[in-house]
Amino acid sequence: MLLLHGWPDDATTFADVAPFLQAAGFRTFAPWLRGFGKNSFHSDQTMRSGEIAAMAQDALDFADAIGLERFAVVGHDWGARIAYLLASVFPQRITCCFPQRITCCAALSLGWQPGPPSTPPLEQTKAFWYQWFMATGRGEEFVRQHGHSFARFQWDSWSLPGWFDDALFERVARAFENPDWPDVTLHSYRVRWGEADPDPRYAELARKQIEAEAISVPTLVLHGDDDRVVLPDSSEGKEPYFTAGYERVLLPGVGHCPTREAPGQVRERLERFLVGFGRQ
Repeated sequence: MLLLHGWPDDATTFADVAPFLQAAGFRTFAPWLRGFGKNSFHSDQTMRSGEIAAMAQDALDFADAIGLERFAVVGHDWGARIAYLLASVFPQRITCCFPQRITCCAALSLGWQPGPPSTPPLEQTKAFWYQWFMATGRGEEFVRQHGHSFARFQWDSWSLPGWFDDALFERVARAFENPDWPDVTLHSYRVRWGEADPDPRYAELARKQIEAEAISVPTLVLHGDDDRVVLPDSSEGKEPYFTAGYERVLLPGVGHCPTREAPGQVRERLERFLVGFGRQ
């Protein structure tokens, strides 16, 4: 299975979850997303796109490169957006060498609905202040000059106080020292709301993403009931968009980062779901 992290985080967010999935019989792969850690672009001329379509293509290319024919996809935050795109557009596909199938999808801290993103309700708009800030020139300057403190502020704000210590954040924040991290971060949020031009190389995949009307693989959504950035009610009422089984679980006392705040609850729910569907 592919384990896809979010922002501002890194692949180690699954460190307390992956060993238990492995013990249940799964091979797990947790890549760093573009712009994080030691990832680098092949060319200086490549657009530092943070589009979900671009990162979904990265995930498909990664799965192709290591020869995955059947796999589950589990994502948190940005990773959840990637997981939803893959599950809605590519439940099955033919690669150059073999047929490929996504068996099921698990998304953490995010609901899904088809079509282009709409302007959120006012409470959710308020919680997304950082996204609107990054659409401004001053926001761009701040992220480029103070990316470390900007990311730390999100960690401090998105969940109940005390869920992490300084040492943990500093270990993860090394992934944000990637020179492409500011460009990918800024573009991801700007292009999401139409404030930046997309990379034309992903236009076809982005079109399919917008046109997808349902997800046809079994799907699990785990959402902290005290998530202070993607508000819990934003993932309610999504059942009509899923045609092969759907479950939504609110995790009590958990904020936006369930894999770090409550890995035991995440392990239990994921294992129960994936053992049922992940091997089909």
